[in-house]
Amino acid sequence: MTQARVALITGAARGIGLGIARRLVEGGWQVVLADRDAPACERAAAHLGEASTAIPLDVRDEAAIRDLARTLEARYEGLDGLVNNAGVADPCCGPIETLELERWNQWIETNLTGPFLMCKHTLPLLRSRRGAIVHIGSTRALQSEPHTESYAASKGGLAAFTHALAVSAGPEVRVNAIHPGWIDTRPETERRNKPLRPVDHRQHPVGRVGEPADVAALAAFLLGPEAGFITGQAWAVDGGMTRRMIYAE
Repeated sequence: MTQARVALITGAARGIGLGIARRLVEGGWQVVLADRDAPACERAAAHLGEASTAIPLDVRDEAAIRDLARTLEARYEGLDGLVNNAGVADPCCGPIETLELERWNQWIETNLTGPFLMCKHTLPLLRSRRGAIVHIGSTRALQSEPHTESYAASKGGLAAFTHALAVSAGPEVRVNAIHPGWIDTRPETERRNKPLRPVDHRQHPVGRVGEPADVAALAAFLLGPEAGFITGQAWAVDGGMTRRMIYAE
């Protein structure tokens, strides 16, 4: 029997990370869910079933990442996919004139240094299986609102890290990034009780706000063999919003 492909997903307890995990499990992958919210990660793994495993992890902790890589090597002897999804989600850092260095570092350490550490310690496992890496960035690497410098810098850095690592890690390992736009990651009860406005959907050229499944579909493709000629690229999954010119009425 062919061995199932193995993927490690950070920030997998909810939202986009959980959506990607669900898509991969449905596709026959064995998925390791890593998240610093250990109880939520355990619940997610229990929901996905026997093909998933939960491991508590803070992507800023290099020692913990090193230990995780050793665990994966002992358990699976390699890794077929890595999805760097964990990150500080709030983009607003306030005026840069009052932004403290400690707060700036919160975005950089999680959104950019975290993926670096994950790649540093799992790359040998990915090379052994000719695996693939997908970084979850943001369309805020491409366009901005006021007072989002920390978030934009972290995601812009991740985009550059993607193509740099693709050149270094090839040909054994492919590296790509996805830039999600507005993805509704709220819990189902909140979405029912407070639905989005019609204008929220209309401002997207496709006519709707995104779902985690939209990002998961592309992530699954980029991790798989059909994307074997794609590396070093960043893909916007945003319903066309970054291509639409918007003027004040």
